[in-house]
Amino acid sequence: MLLGRTASGLFWMHRYVERAENMARIVDAGLRMALTRSSTAPEEWSSVVLSAGAMEAFRAKHDRFTAANVSDFLLRDRDNPSSVSSCLEATRFNARMVRTALTRDAWEAVNEAWMALKSALSAPVPESELPPLLDHIKREAFLIRGAFHGTMLRNEIFNFSRIGTFIERADNTSRILDVKYYVLLPAASYVGGAMDNHQWESILRSVSAHRSYRWVYDTQYTPAQIAEYLILDSRMPRSLHFCYRNIAENLEFLAQEYGTRLSCHDISSRTLASIGGKQIQAIFDFGLAGGELFDLGFELALGALGFGGILRIAARHLDDVLVIVGPGARNRFIARRGRPFIARAGAQHRTQTQEHNDGHHDDDESGKVQKFAHE
Repeated sequence: MLLGRTASGLFWMHRYVERAENMARIVDAGLRMALTRSSTAPEEWSSVVLSAGAMEAFRAKHDRFTAANVSDFLLRDRDNPSSVSSCLEATRFNARMVRTALTRDAWEAVNEAWMALKSALSAPVPESELPPLLDHIKREAFLIRGAFHGTMLRNEIFNFSRIGTFIERADNTSRILDVKYYVLLPAASYVGGAMDNHQWESILRSVSAHRSYRWVYDTQYTPAQIAEYLILDSRMPRSLHFCYRNIAENLEFLAQEYGTRLSCHDISSRTLASIGGKQIQAIFDFGLAGGELFDLGFELALGALGFGGILRIAARHLDDVLVIVGPGARNRFIARRGRPFIARAGAQHRTQTQEHNDGHHDDDESGKVQKFAHE
């Protein structure tokens, strides 16, 4: 039986690794777009912040969308819980907490990435030096993931870790499609033109799908094909279908391991079935950003019922741990009678949104419920 605290550390360790890499990709795509379309650079950087889900926090510190402000906020700002610097700190924090559950290679990959990037991010990065730095961040994430895949036993430790990776990845792809679809939808006069191609290329680059898209669709960029590739293609490792399939498979392994099925299994299966059974035109007709697909996607990708369910599997026999997460709670975790086991989900990594500013309350000796909100 895996302790809930250990399951939590593994889950969040891999979410933060994935988030750090995603931030680097989003900034990289924004940098390319800003350089390509210098006249609308502030709009492009604003779109980057919106895709990162950090608009309110950014506006609280900066009044202009520039390469320097946005890159510093998303890469270095320790007050931003989703910055690369904050993610690396949280990754290492969680890895140390579950050190005995990791192989030596996996732990050393995390620790070396933290040391290398802590030095690289110690000072503001000039715009001319952003490309090699962003490549460095992505490379360190690859090394962590490769060490973990190459040395870890395929048991519940692996399953919780993979669920964390793919929930974060599905969240990122959903955010980009949700934000970029309407922001980048071109006017009719631009369809098929150079400006249109640069816009859609930006979406593909932000999820590392630029080259593989060409392997599948040997044509010009079209909204329908890009949406189909990022939502329905089961071969593309950052598509929603690929992510939900892996979430469902790993939840199923946990169900077999612990002999229990919970609401998160139903949600993941239903979401996977809804994606697998749809054609892209039906999604467009229903509404790409506002439809049922994205409602289900965010419910699971943000860890609402899904994470509450999988942690109950690991913690069901522990009297001191109870996770209660309701629909739409967006990563709100509750721990009873003891120290919260969601590492970095408390005071150090509280959400920047006003909705969750009241999420942290001190517990007392009588066993009152502690609430934590996470970005």
